[in-house]
Amino acid sequence: MFNFITNSEHKSMEYIDYYKILGISKSATSKEIKSAYRKLARKYHPDVNPNDKTAEQKFKEVNEANEVLSDPEKRKKYDQYGEQYGKDWQHGEEFEKARKAQGQRRSSRQYAGGFEGQDFGGGDFSDFFESMFGGGGFSGGGRQVKFRGQDFNAELRLQLRDAYTTQKQTLTVNGKNIRITIPAGIENGQTIKIAGHGGPGRNGGPKGDLYITFSIENNTDFKRDGNNLYKNIDLDLYTAILGGELTINTFDGMAKLKVKPETQNGSTVKLKGKGFPVYKKEGKFGDLFITYNVKTPTKLSAQEKELFKQLASLKK
Repeated sequence: MFNFITNSEHKSMEYIDYYKILGISKSATSKEIKSAYRKLARKYHPDVNPNDKTAEQKFKEVNEANEVLSDPEKRKKYDQYGEQYGKDWQHGEEFEKARKAQGQRRSSRQYAGGFEGQDFGGGDFSDFFESMFGGGGFSGGGRQVKFRGQDFNAELRLQLRDAYTTQKQTLTVNGKNIRITIPAGIENGQTIKIAGHGGPGRNGGPKGDLYITFSIENNTDFKRDGNNLYKNIDLDLYTAILGGELTINTFDGMAKLKVKPETQNGSTVKLKGKGFPVYKKEGKFGDLFITYNVKTPTKLSAQEKELFKQLASLKK
């Protein structure tokens, strides 16, 4: 099952404290960011909070904060320009360049609208340019400041069995269909970027990007850890003692498993190459680890009990 949720609404230009949203300090490590994100994403996930608009909004905020702070380049730019330019922090570099250009021209020319010498006070430059020039461009020399479009965030849900094979999915973003390929082996919480499918740029600037975070639900009796799979198998006492053969279910069909004589409870065997596919490495798979749970027989007949007594006497 696929469920696509976009997060492309226009936000106010005021400062959003992503560190506060995740409940971490500004010196947090990437590991701490990842841990905080996973904890909050589980807490506010739509599946856990159905029809809860407040939780849904929190979930979007947590995803947005993680998308910025988990990317070293974006985090650096956010730390540098976030408090000064608010929601427009991604354009901070362009604003700084425009501000420097303005300072260089003050001594030699007067700007359109008679605002020479005006103090911007670290305000919202995109709103300022838009109000003065009707779209963010300088009137002198025909040069315009180009602004990159807003990045969009989305969540795509799928089952673990879907993630085992490569999937093709058509998504609708802002009324446009986008056909994407989801490589086998995608991990829960992994984010991929679809370049150029975000918001439109301003004044001829490039489009933003679309970031898709995957939420993978596991409704199987396998446990996944990276590329490896783990499964517990019940083993009857007689097969554990004497050895034998089992037929077990794996992700790519049935497999025969030889049980060694005198197999102990809790022992583990490895089936090489029977695990999960390695992301973007076609033909490569992790391993499947089977742990035996040896079951003690119950409701023994009188004859069976007598045979166990004989076995016990041989051990004396």
